[in-house]
Amino acid sequence: MDDRQWSGLTSWLGFGALACNSGLAIYSSWGDAGSVAFVLAADAALLLLFLCLRELERNGGRGRRGGTRIKAAVWTLTTGLTAMFASRVAPLMPPAVGAVVVAMAVATAAAGFWVFFLSS
Repeated sequence: MDDRQWSGLTSWLGFGALACNSGLAIYSSWGDAGSVAFVLAADAALLLLFLCLRELERNGGRGRRGGTRIKAAVWTLTTGLTAMFASRVAPLMPPAVGAVVVAMAVATAAAGFWVFFLSS
């Protein structure tokens, strides 16, 4: 099995695990519309992120066919996912730890922006 086939197999296994986990999460929080919407939005963002990363990998990450737009989409999706998860975790923590969670989310988004757009 070459690297390309192995990568495709692991991607499908990962999506299968995500689907099972998401199904269980939706089942266990069925009465809470906000939690169900959170799971569905996170899954949609992860699927879009996977597709964007695959396209970015095909293009080599540089100028061809809208490389900057794909990088912007990847950064937007990762920043959105980071903000989504931080907004769910921070309220569960003591205030000081919640502030650290939010600060780390902001630092992660800023570092991603710097790596994608300012350092190259």
